[in-house]
Amino acid sequence: MAERENYCIDIITQSLAAKSALSMVEDLMLENHLSRHVVEQIKSGEIAKAKKEILNIYKLSKSK
Repeated sequence: MAERENYCIDIITQSLAAKSALSMVEDLMLENHLSRHVVEQIKSGEIAKAKKEILNIYKLSKSK
């Protein structure tokens, strides 16, 4: 788009749309992980592992 000298606002709009789509994928993946894998980890006594994973992803999300 930039090479074709598209309007800057159009490029920014497309970039924001891509970021939004990726964010939605992240949200869905996290929801799936929490509802399936973390629940299973807790049920099987792997509470420390579940907690560590949740804290790690939380820290990563804060560094955006």
